[in-house]
Amino acid sequence: MLRRHRITLVYLLGFSLDLVNMFASNVAMPSIGVDLRASTGALAWISAAYTLGLTLAIPCAARWTRAWGERTTLLASLGGFALAALLSGIAPNAPLLMVCRLVQGLAGGLLIPVGQAWAYRLTPTNERAGLTARIMAIALFVPALSPWAGGLLTQWISWRALLAASAPAAFAVLVLAALWLPSDRTHLPHVPFLPSVPRLLRIPTLRLPMLIYLLVPGVFVGVNLVAAIDLARLGFAPSDVGVLMLPWAMASAVGIGLSRRGFARQGPRRLFFIGMLAQSLGMAWLATVREGGHAAAMVAYIFMGFGGSLCSSTAQTLAFLDIAGHDMLPASAVWNLNRQLAFFIGPVALGGVLAITGHATITYVVAACLSVLPMIFLRRPIPPTSPSHLETDHDHA
Repeated sequence: MLRRHRITLVYLLGFSLDLVNMFASNVAMPSIGVDLRASTGALAWISAAYTLGLTLAIPCAARWTRAWGERTTLLASLGGFALAALLSGIAPNAPLLMVCRLVQGLAGGLLIPVGQAWAYRLTPTNERAGLTARIMAIALFVPALSPWAGGLLTQWISWRALLAASAPAAFAVLVLAALWLPSDRTHLPHVPFLPSVPRLLRIPTLRLPMLIYLLVPGVFVGVNLVAAIDLARLGFAPSDVGVLMLPWAMASAVGIGLSRRGFARQGPRRLFFIGMLAQSLGMAWLATVREGGHAAAMVAYIFMGFGGSLCSSTAQTLAFLDIAGHDMLPASAVWNLNRQLAFFIGPVALGGVLAITGHATITYVVAACLSVLPMIFLRRPIPPTSPSHLETDHDHA
């Protein structure tokens, strides 16, 4: 196996671990709440602590990589990730579990930017589209399958087994990384992060997608947590909640395909409108689910999967439309930071609404309204792109 293929495999495995921990843990929240006597607000923070760690680590990734090198950074990341996963599985109370999940997120936050940058740099330009396709496939199917598998593990053993299961998996990837990653250190150029942010945020085609990501995919992550708690109250087993991500993934694939085909022909504005309406409808539909309403819940997740992924795929393509080559690295960091921030704010905000009101229906209605809120920023036309632009954008996503 070529060296670049080994590096890419280590990155993809680490990326998969990150996604599993982001999406599989929600199905265990009702069980965690019972065992640790945690309130709904505490569960929201336990869910968000991991994503908060990811968010805080991204701005530091470039600095630590320049200081330690890519190999050492990834090895330390995987080691810290494995240790924090083990400690999460034996945490005796909710505050300590929050801390362990935060530390796990801090460690995992280095896996994505460092591994992705290394893999893309070594991949020839004409093969980067294939790498992007593999990344998108993992980003689609891991969130779809991991909640179902996590639900079964929670039912058959316990939520502690689910959280601790990442430890041996991360250790196995650590062993592969130690054997495969080259020991040479790459001298990376110094690009000041903070001064680049205000300049990049003045670019409309980056600023608008970032806002949409906060209010569409971010809100879905929050609704996914609320639904796990609400559906458990309605008698859904953890595996029943987890399996809902399967129709979500199939609908997401349709949304992503429509975005790639329709971006140049129809423009992003129409795609955003369709996606926001579909997700909003799915969230409102969740309010109609009653005990035993598995089919109704499935319909809601189909609408949310299609609409949310149509928006997120379109937003990711649009975000890099007007980014110059020398700004691609800081723009990518800003984009990933905003994405993780969205995944942090969503569960905290909607979990807080559920805790304050005590009614999932009210929370779903609030989420549905937030999903269509960016429509007020779509009154002005968005510049269209060309097929050649599309190729470049997907290569850098």
